[in-house]
Amino acid sequence: MSMPTPQRPPLRFPPGFGWGAATSAYQIEGAAKEDGRGESVWDTFSRTPGRTRNGDTGDVATDHYHRYNEDLDLMRDLGLRSYRFSIAWPRIQADGTGAPNQRGLDFYRRLIDGLHERGIAPMATLFHWDLPQALQDAGGWESRDTAHRFADYADIVFRALGDRVPVWLTINEPKTVVQNGYLSGHHAPGRQDPDAAYLVAHHLHLAHGLAVRALRATGGPGRIGPAFNLHPCYPADDSPEAAAATRLYDGYENRLYLDPVFTGHYPQDVLADLGPDSRLARGIADGDLEVISSPVDLLAVQYYTPIYVTAGGGTVGRWPTSQAPWQQIYPEGMYDVLTRVTRDYGPVPITVTENGLPTPDTLGADGSVDDPGRIAFLRDHLAAAHRALTAGVPLESFHAWSLLDNFEWDEGYDQRWGLVYVDYATQRRIPKTSAHWYRRVIADNAL
Repeated sequence: MSMPTPQRPPLRFPPGFGWGAATSAYQIEGAAKEDGRGESVWDTFSRTPGRTRNGDTGDVATDHYHRYNEDLDLMRDLGLRSYRFSIAWPRIQADGTGAPNQRGLDFYRRLIDGLHERGIAPMATLFHWDLPQALQDAGGWESRDTAHRFADYADIVFRALGDRVPVWLTINEPKTVVQNGYLSGHHAPGRQDPDAAYLVAHHLHLAHGLAVRALRATGGPGRIGPAFNLHPCYPADDSPEAAAATRLYDGYENRLYLDPVFTGHYPQDVLADLGPDSRLARGIADGDLEVISSPVDLLAVQYYTPIYVTAGGGTVGRWPTSQAPWQQIYPEGMYDVLTRVTRDYGPVPITVTENGLPTPDTLGADGSVDDPGRIAFLRDHLAAAHRALTAGVPLESFHAWSLLDNFEWDEGYDQRWGLVYVDYATQRRIPKTSAHWYRRVIADNAL
């Protein structure tokens, strides 16, 4: 007689763990020309022929601007305890300066009130890449002035909404702006200028620090921190050359962003590699690093993929990829990233604000959308996050990317990352199998 397979005990998460999902404004809102919203760099970029797959734009996206109440009900039905979204700077200041647009503030007030009515904690990101085009025309993030304009915008938002938002995130993934916007050029503003790229990194950091100080100046109760996509870097072989190349690669991928915020210094190996005459080195003014390292309340970590570095400083694949060719599926990297941050930078509270993958989702004949690959991915990454918790990482919450299928930047609408399927022709929302699975995880507070 065969013995039954023993059931492993569930992985229980701490009481009050913040189960959530995430979105960003340009990817879901649409209403690109409504209620006083100005143009952003992503409006310009996506409307430029050849920049996005199929010429797709965020002009309509998932029409969240008009359908937010329906989306709030979806969040309630999922059992979400936290919702991480972003505020579109061009909705608040059409050209990035001056008096606020009250209609824009009112939209976010309605959204935030709707979250509270449903028992969901708002987590608001101030900048998720949609820089007002007027500021780009004046130099964009290459201009030091943009960091100060960002601080003014942040102050407006804090004073209008700060009484209702418990957690603020400053800049979403500055690394992606640097690497995709200014190195490869396949994100807005579509530049390929390495020297400009790292000056941009500095000004994004400065904007972060100025926003932290702006929140403190309001005396509001909200907590604040940055949102970094961190990629664990591993040597591709056992050679000393690969180890050395990996260390420098990690400097550009991770320490260039973590170190200035948490230690008040840029990594010396990166500065040396860029050289003393780099625009980054020349762009650091007295007092900048004190501003950048203003104490934060938490760190938002976004984990998608590991990186394997060769002796020559290149990269190789080691694990299966998702529909996004850059994404290797390696759940262990979640554990490595979270424990590394705690080990190297101390016990700063951590929230995971993005983790997910695209899968080839289709609407079945019975009206359902089955996405077992997403369930396996989330289950394995949550198990790694749980292991980090048991190792002492102060992880407070987890947000799946994404709540909805949406505009995936230069990939347009071809990649579906959501827990909820969106039929773009009708804007009908259909929770996928993964959404039903995630609802059970949240209800059980356990895997």
